[in-house]
Amino acid sequence: MSEVTPDQPKAVVVGETPVAVVLHGGEYYAIHDVCSHANVALSEGEVVDCEIECWLHGSMFDLKTGKPSSLPATEPVPVYPVKIEGDDLYVAVKEA
Repeated sequence: MSEVTPDQPKAVVVGETPVAVVLHGGEYYAIHDVCSHANVALSEGEVVDCEIECWLHGSMFDLKTGKPSSLPATEPVPVYPVKIEGDDLYVAVKEA
């Protein structure tokens, strides 16, 4: 958990799934690390007001729901449950 800096997305891979882990407002979030509009990493974007921005076209995604709040993205991205045990952070990803 110490590797995650507040409001600085951290790219990780869980199994084969790319995930952006974010610490925002004292809470940890895990969101799919691929924009639903363009195939780019969300972890390279900025975090503002519990949303992560796609750096390429500016779409914003809610860290809690994955729903886009601005165009051009119209499809949500998956979010994943986060569990903290001691100093370890676990992300539950259901792979297809």
